[in-house]
Amino acid sequence: MVDLMYEERIRREADNLRTHWDSSPRWSGIERTHAAEDVIGLRGSITVEHTLGRLGAERLWWLLTTKEYIPALGALTGGQAVEMVKAGLDAIYVSGWQVAADANLAGQTYPDQSLYPVNSVPSLVRRINNALLRADQIAWADGDTGTSWMAPVVADAEAGFGGALNTFELMKALIESGAAGCTSRTSSRVRRNADTSEARCSCPRPSSSRR
Repeated sequence: MVDLMYEERIRREADNLRTHWDSSPRWSGIERTHAAEDVIGLRGSITVEHTLGRLGAERLWWLLTTKEYIPALGALTGGQAVEMVKAGLDAIYVSGWQVAADANLAGQTYPDQSLYPVNSVPSLVRRINNALLRADQIAWADGDTGTSWMAPVVADAEAGFGGALNTFELMKALIESGAAGCTSRTSSRVRRNADTSEARCSCPRPSSSRR
């Protein structure tokens, strides 16, 4: 038996999402092969709010659309990220190459071939955001509002560590850790060892939203 309340909720939330897609400049030019109903149907009955990821993404988009370029450096620790923001950088980058070499959860030094544990980058993003949150809390307690401590963190997701489902789970983990944006790419070197043929860039810029 079909739950009519369920169908009504799907319809109402899909209409709201579709209106948001159509009216927000953030999504202008984005082409989708799926419908709003597909998204709502996969969300589950509880809509989880990832505050750091959302606020970071909003700030990153603002930076992308108002500045010619965004200065950023790759951080390996939370302390480095705090110093970068203190020095005036607008964003933090988490490099897969750096994580492979010196910041992965296996405690190993690897070449840039996605050999490290898949949750290494999300863990580093979470560590960086925790450090920035602490700096923000200290500044707020002192009444110091001159620095925007929560710089958006852009993370390298390598080639997704597998196929479409692996890439989906990695992107979800990055969102949960507070990443503002992430990149994923195909890699012929990695694809010989794992099916990454469906991994694509997931952080379109205004000039490349149709690519």
